[in-house]
Order: sequence, then C-alpha cells, then structure tokens
Amino acid sequence: MSSLLDVQDLSVRFVRKGEPEVVAVDGVSFDVEPGEIVGLVGESGCGKSVTSLAIMGLLPGRTPRVSGTVLLDGDPPVDLLALSDAELRGRRGRDIGMVFQDPLSSLNPVVPVGVQITEALTRHRGMDKREARAEAVALLGRVGIPDPEQRLTAYPHQMSGGMRQRALIAIALACRPRLLIADEPTTALDVTIQAQILELLGDLVAETGTALVMITHDLGVVAGLCDRVNVLYGGRVVERAQRHTLFAGPRHPYTAGLIGSIPRLDSDPAEHLPAIAGSVADNLPWDGACAFAPRCPRALETCTAVTPAVSDEGDRLLRCHNPVPIGADA
Repeated sequence: MSSLLDVQDLSVRFVRKGEPEVVAVDGVSFDVEPGEIVGLVGESGCGKSVTSLAIMGLLPGRTPRVSGTVLLDGDPPVDLLALSDAELRGRRGRDIGMVFQDPLSSLNPVVPVGVQITEALTRHRGMDKREARAEAVALLGRVGIPDPEQRLTAYPHQMSGGMRQRALIAIALACRPRLLIADEPTTALDVTIQAQILELLGDLVAETGTALVMITHDLGVVAGLCDRVNVLYGGRVVERAQRHTLFAGPRHPYTAGLIGSIPRLDSDPAEHLPAIAGSVADNLPWDGACAFAPRCPRALETCTAVTPAVSDEGDRLLRCHNPVPIGADA
C-alpha cells in the first residue's frame, strides 16, 4: 500500500434499544499520503468527528456498530478496526496522534500539563523521568509556549485557550506519530490565535513529514492549509478534489453553497450573504435518494428517488445527479 492511511467504506451506526438506528457515517472512503494535509469539511452533524473517533478507536464502547476498513501503512499494513483495545492503546500516540476540539475538556484538569506530556514519552518512547522532562520542555518550546520549563507545572485552567491548544498539540506530537488528526483545532480561539495555530501545524508537517487530517467546517482553514479536500454531507463524501481545483470550480451544489457563503472583502456590503437553506437535519436516506436533495437549489425529481452514482476520475470524486457546470460561479 502506498498511502499512509487508507479508509475504505467506513460506516458508523448508533443503536439504542427501542429507538431508530442513527447512521452517523455512511460508507466514507479517503486516503492520506505521507506528508500530506487532507481536509474533511462539512457542517456540524455531517460525520467528520465521528469518522476521526472511529479511526482512533475512541467511540463509546456499547452503542456504535462500526464496519469497513482503516488500513495503516506498515509491514504488513494493519486494519485499525480489527485491533483489540490493548493493541490500539499501543498505536495511539506512537503511530497516530490526535488534537481534540476542546483543549479544556480534553486535558486532565487535575494533572499538570508537564505530567500529561511525559507520561506519553515514558509509555511509548521508553524515556526515564529526566529525559522525558527535558523532551517535554523542548516540545512546549517548539509549539511556541513562552517559558516552557515553568509551564510544565501549570494546570490547564491556568493557561489561556491558545496555550492549552498548543499544549494539546505538543502532547499529540510527543511520540513523533506518522499521522496527526486535528479535529476543529481552532474552535473558540480568536482570529489571531487561530492563524498562529494553523501556521504551527503547517510548519510541523513540513518539518517532520507527519501527515495531517484536518477536520473543520471553516473553508478558510482549508484554503490556506490543505492539499486535498473531502467534502462530507450526511455521512458520505460528496466531493473530493485538490484544494485549488475545488475552490476554482466546485461541482457539487453543497460545496458551491459552502464556498458561496464565505464573506468576501470585495463584495458589496449591502448585498445579502448567500446561505444554504435548511439544516443538516433536513436530509433523506442515501439508500434511495440524495441526502442533500431537500436543501439543494439544483434538485431534480430523480434526486429524491435515486441514489446518485459516484463519478471518480483521478483526484476528482463527485456524487451528484445535477452538478454545477464547469466554469459556473460558486
């Protein structure tokens, strides 16, 4: 296998007794090359975070039914979904690191940040306490935290939101993973800190060769960081393309709607900002329709009766009955 991570037909269904089955992820497939930054984009509720948690084996233990394959490159490649909990614990941190959405709730509030970094170093890299402390100081300095030695003894509540996010990145990078998954890493941060975090992630990928999966609803993040973009809706990838190709000519109406709703500095302030009608709850099952049809401005009669076929040509994937014409404005 040439890809570092190869996700094929990943599905996640939540089942509770006496309640209808909820399909959160419905046959998602994508791959990540070494040193590549791949985006998973869509509104909240499209399945992005559940996809990442399924890859990491961090979904709640009883309710979900997970199927498909998640192959991690190796000799031989290993299917992460087939590993036991103990085997997954050995992979997390060492092979795959994750930056979670909310650093305040992701960090242990009663344990100093330094301890949370060093425990990963002793667990996965076999360092003694002195070596782990020195490496933790270097990691905090690398992610731009001032006075890193003093910050080792700080608790999460004693740090700002931006510093907590940097500390979380330091923990994720501590064991030099080959793949880093960042789930909305700039949520709740002000614009200046967002820019710093994104620049930091880009620099770290360039320096270390670590591959990055960026999960976000912010297409501005995608435009400045990702190499390839997967647009998710209703738990499926509806469009995939290289970043420049996607922004120059989105083909799926959902992608076009997301790009069209971005405020532009050169637009007329009096103009109404376009928006996608409805919400992600207004969808249809993929089994016999296009999930986006109830919200789609280009919907045809067939969109509510037939599942759209997948057109996959090279780096461009499209799942739509009536795509946006090439060259049309987003």
